[in-house]
Amino acid sequence: MTDTIMHTADQVMAATYKRFPIVLERGQGCTVWDTQGRRYTDFVAGIAVCNLGHAHPRIADAVARQAKKLVHVSNLYYTIPQTDLARMLVEQSFADRVFFGNSGAEANEAAIKLARKYFKDDGQPERFRIVSMEKSFHGRTMATLSATGQDKIKHGFDPVLEGFSFVPFNDIDALESAVDDHTCAVMLEPIQGEGGIRCPDPDFLRQVRQLCDRHGVLMILDEIQTGMGRTGKRFAHEHYGVTPDIMTLAKALANGLPIGAMLATERVAAAFGFGSHASTFGGTPLVAAAAVETLKIMDEEKIVDRARETGAYFKDELQRLKLRHRCIAAVRGKGLLLGIQLNGPVDELIPVFMEKGFLVNCVQGDILRFVPPLIIQKSDIDALIRCLDNVLTR
Repeated sequence: MTDTIMHTADQVMAATYKRFPIVLERGQGCTVWDTQGRRYTDFVAGIAVCNLGHAHPRIADAVARQAKKLVHVSNLYYTIPQTDLARMLVEQSFADRVFFGNSGAEANEAAIKLARKYFKDDGQPERFRIVSMEKSFHGRTMATLSATGQDKIKHGFDPVLEGFSFVPFNDIDALESAVDDHTCAVMLEPIQGEGGIRCPDPDFLRQVRQLCDRHGVLMILDEIQTGMGRTGKRFAHEHYGVTPDIMTLAKALANGLPIGAMLATERVAAAFGFGSHASTFGGTPLVAAAAVETLKIMDEEKIVDRARETGAYFKDELQRLKLRHRCIAAVRGKGLLLGIQLNGPVDELIPVFMEKGFLVNCVQGDILRFVPPLIIQKSDIDALIRCLDNVLTR
C-alpha cells in the first residue's frame, strides 16, 4: 500500500514538495505512525503547528460537535465560534480588532494591505514601502514572497511586487538608513524561524519600536511560527517588552486546522472598512471552534508555562551536547523553537533520524530545527538527545 500511495501521489500531485518516503497514517500526542506500523516521535509538529499534539480528544470532539451544527456560511453573517475566538484573541493580546484568513500567508497579505491603506486613508499615498529583514520568511503569495528576504523562494517568479526593501536582521543602523518618507511599515519576525532560528539582540526589537515611533511608521510582527506559546510566552514579542501595531498568527492557532489571523490596534484597523478586504473561508465556524478549544486548553493546562520550562531543559541539553561535539557550531532559539547549527550540510541526517524513530527537519542547509508539540515530555527529549549524540559521534 505504501508504494502505491507514494507512486500515485507522485503522478497526480504538483511536484512542489520533495517528500520523504513514508506515508503517515495516524498520530496520538507527540507520536505518529506510518502505514507500515513504524513509530516516530514528532519533533516537527507539522512545522510548529500541532502545539497540543496529534488527535487531541477535546479538539476532535469540538470539531465533531461543530460539524454537526454549522460548518460554513461565509462572513456575510455573524457566527458564535468566530466571535468567541476574536474576543479571546483581543483579550489575550495588545489588539483591538482581528481579521481572519486561511493561512499565515493570507494573514501577512492582510497586514501588508492594511499598512498601505492606513497611510492612503491618512492622505499620504506616497508612503507604501515596507522594510523587511534579510533571511525573513513571510509566505509564498506574490505579496508575501515579495516581502520575504530569501532569493531562493523568488526564483522564477520575477518581477516581484514593488515597494519592498531589506536590511540585515539585528542591524538597527541599517534599518535607520532604510526608513524614509516613503516607508509605511517595518515587517519582521521576532525570531526568524525559516531564516535559521535567529534570535534578536536583547535591545533590537525595542530599538525597532522606537525607530517606528520616531518616523511615524507601523511595526508589523509576523508571529506565525513564534506565537501561540511556542517560545515560552504567548507571543514572542512579550520577551522583549514591545508592542506592535499589527501582528499576524496562523500555524498553531487551531492546532492543525487551517486558519490565519491579523490583529491590529483600533487606530490602524480602522483603515479596513466595509468591502476593503475579505476571505471566503476566513474563520469558518468549524475551524474557529477548534481554535477556541485550543486556546481554552492552553490556558487550563498552562501550556505556555510548560513550553518555557521544557524548552529551557531542552536547550540546556543541547548546550551540553555542543560541549561534546565540535561539529555543533551553535545552539539557537527560545522555548520550543530550537535548532543546532552544524559545520556542514544536515540534509543527509534527516533520514538517519527517521530510521531511528524521530522526525526532525532542517532550515538554511546547516541547521537542524526542533519544533515539537508543546506537550513534549522530558523523556522524549532525553531520547532525542541520546540519538543526536550517537549520530554526531558516528
